[in-house]
Amino acid sequence: MRILRQPFRIIRANLGAYLVLNAIVYGVLLAGLAVGMLFPELTAALVTGQEDDGTADLVVSLLGNVWLFALTILAVNVLTVGVLKILLPSLVVPFAGIALLVHKTFESGVILAPVDETMATLLVPHSLTMVIEFQAYILLSLGSYVLGRAWLRPAAVGAPNRRQGYARGLRQFGWLSLPALALLVIGAVYEAYSLVYVVPRMLMG
Repeated sequence: MRILRQPFRIIRANLGAYLVLNAIVYGVLLAGLAVGMLFPELTAALVTGQEDDGTADLVVSLLGNVWLFALTILAVNVLTVGVLKILLPSLVVPFAGIALLVHKTFESGVILAPVDETMATLLVPHSLTMVIEFQAYILLSLGSYVLGRAWLRPAAVGAPNRRQGYARGLRQFGWLSLPALALLVIGAVYEAYSLVYVVPRMLMG
């Protein structure tokens, strides 16, 4: 049960920061959607970039196997966002993962903006995906916050020096990564299912 209790203790101890991160991330996501609607050429440019780098082709090739698709989504979300954009930068520069997540969130909002009927239809089931996956990223960004605070102010976590503060902050980051990973698994399965089974029926309807 400690796996469940410890992350929630950390969230409660940093409730103010957690709520602020929620407001920032979901607010920036909505701002990205709004900017994409106001400037559809920006959305088109970002979507074209995904097509050029092979992302779109990869998605199409995996639509025939929902579980492989879900596993791929999970791997991409964990590695490209969780590890590369939040964890690793935070290990080097305090709070860097938060800044990079905000940039990623805005870009995602622009890409998913309902600029036409197809994207508007896609956004209906995908809204739940965004809520789940970005909640996972918020937990990881909270990990970035507690690590950075413990690193810069060791006394905040009862550590006598920055080295021990860093270690304790990293331990808290690890605890927060557990519910984040669980949410990413749920989000990946739902996203794969919705894109394979739900969205095609909505588009045909």
